[in-house]
Amino acid sequence: MAAFDVTAARAQRQEALGRAWSFALDGETFTLPTELTRKTAHKLRELDDNDVDGLLRVLLGEAQFERFDRHEVTLQDIAAILEAYGKETGLGLGEG
Repeated sequence: MAAFDVTAARAQRQEALGRAWSFALDGETFTLPTELTRKTAHKLRELDDNDVDGLLRVLLGEAQFERFDRHEVTLQDIAAILEAYGKETGLGLGEG
């Protein structure tokens, strides 16, 4: 029996989903990863459950977060983004 090939499985997932998931806001496009590294998961676990900005900063990265932060965004907007992100990538972030 052949060993499970993690690299091949990752390539297959990335081919199906792509490497990034994107959303548009006021004419700007932002991308979120379709897979989270262990380091990213550790950073997310360190956040308070209500740290919405921390969550977005980790997922978007500093440069994108600075652009995102210039927009007037409601918590409902963020919830909608995270819901769509979770449905399309299987990453259930922001769920209670």
